[in-house]
Amino acid sequence: MFRYMIIVGLCILTMLGGCAALKEAPDKTLNWSAQRLYDKAKTALNAGDWEVAIEHYEKLESRFPFGQLAQQAQIEIAYAYYKYDEPASALAAADRFIKLYPNHPNVDYVYYLKGLVTFTRGKGFVRSILEQFAAPDESQRDPTLFREAFGHFEELVSKYPTSVYAKDARQRMIYLRNTIAKHELNVASYYLRRGAYVASVNRAKYVVENYQRTPAAPDALVIMVTAYKIMGVDDLAEDALRVLEASYPEHPGLAEARRLVLID
Repeated sequence: MFRYMIIVGLCILTMLGGCAALKEAPDKTLNWSAQRLYDKAKTALNAGDWEVAIEHYEKLESRFPFGQLAQQAQIEIAYAYYKYDEPASALAAADRFIKLYPNHPNVDYVYYLKGLVTFTRGKGFVRSILEQFAAPDESQRDPTLFREAFGHFEELVSKYPTSVYAKDARQRMIYLRNTIAKHELNVASYYLRRGAYVASVNRAKYVVENYQRTPAAPDALVIMVTAYKIMGVDDLAEDALRVLEASYPEHPGLAEARRLVLID
C-alpha cells in the first residue's frame, strides 16, 4: 500500500511538472515599441516568414492601433495572409483597411490585392505541384471566383485608372474575361453533345452577346449554327452564319458552318 502511494505521488508530481512546462513562455515583445514590432514584422515579411510576420503585425495593431505604422501594418498583414494561403483573412484585412482609410494614398494597392487574392484563391500547395506536370485548363473551374476577381480589378481600374497597378489589373481582366467566356462555351458544347439544343443555343448566345471580343465568341456562333440547324430553325442558323462570316471571316469553323446551312 505504501509503495502504491509513492507511485501515485510520483505520477502526480510528474503531471504537475508537465503542466508547468506547458505554461506559455513570457512574451518577450511586451515592452517593444511600435517601431520595433513593425521592423521585426517587416524583416519576417521580406524573408518570407509569413507566420512570424503576421504575429508581429497583429501585436502592433492591437497595442498601437493608431498612427502610420498601424495603417501600414494593416496593408502588409493583408499581403502576409495572402502569401500564407489564408485568403479569407487577407480579404477581411483588406476590406477593413478600405473601410477605415478610404482616402489612404496606398488604398489602390489594397483594391489590387483583393483582386489578386481572389484571382489565385483555391490554388493551394497540391494544385501548385500538379501544375508542374500539366498546365490546367482554368476554364474547367467554377468561374465564380474569377467573376469576383474581375469585379475587384474592375473596381480598381474604375476608381484609380492611373494607378501603377491598373495596367496589370487590366491584363488580368482580359485573361479572366477570356477564361469565363471559354467556360460558358464549354457548357454550350456540353449541352450540344447531350442533345439539349435550346440550352446550348442560349448559352452560346450569351457568349456572343456578352463576350464579343473573346476567342470564344466565334466558336459560340458555330455552336448556334449547328444547334439551330439540328432543330430545323434554318432562318436563325443562317442569321448566325452571316454574323460569323461578317465578324470572323478567317475562322476555321466557318467552312463547316456553311456546309451545315446548305444541308436540306
